[in-house]
Amino acid sequence: MKKQFHLTKEGLAELKIELDMLTAKRSEIAEAIAIARSQGDLAENAEYHAAKEEQGRNELRIEEIEHIVHNAEIIEAPKDDHKVRLGSVVKLKANDGKLKEFQVVGTVEADPLNGKISDESPIGKALMGKKVGEAVEIVTPADTSVYSIDSIG
Repeated sequence: MKKQFHLTKEGLAELKIELDMLTAKRSEIAEAIAIARSQGDLAENAEYHAAKEEQGRNELRIEEIEHIVHNAEIIEAPKDDHKVRLGSVVKLKANDGKLKEFQVVGTVEADPLNGKISDESPIGKALMGKKVGEAVEIVTPADTSVYSIDSIG
């Protein structure tokens, strides 16, 4: 059974851009390998080995992105905004009145520093299926916090 990767349209577009850049980088890496190869003994040629390692990393990432893109399922923005689900933008209110905003996305697209949390993360799991006004207890390795859902968009 193939794993489906949940992505927003923006997340899929970003992956396709990265794929294009990595594909274009192939010729640069091939040129670096050719130059290093022309320098003689490959056994002790650090430039050659570094270029071959870069080529391997580049090809692995291309393969990974192609697999994700091929098995991507686009997350549509929820229409009813009554419950938190994939694609929802959720504003949480802390007891002190401070607001935090998160978008619930699939694991591939998760970027917590930019407010994109995975539906499989502790915060994502706590939010899924909740409604506006409900209290949410978020348990992380660092602490446990209680928020109320201020809005879902």
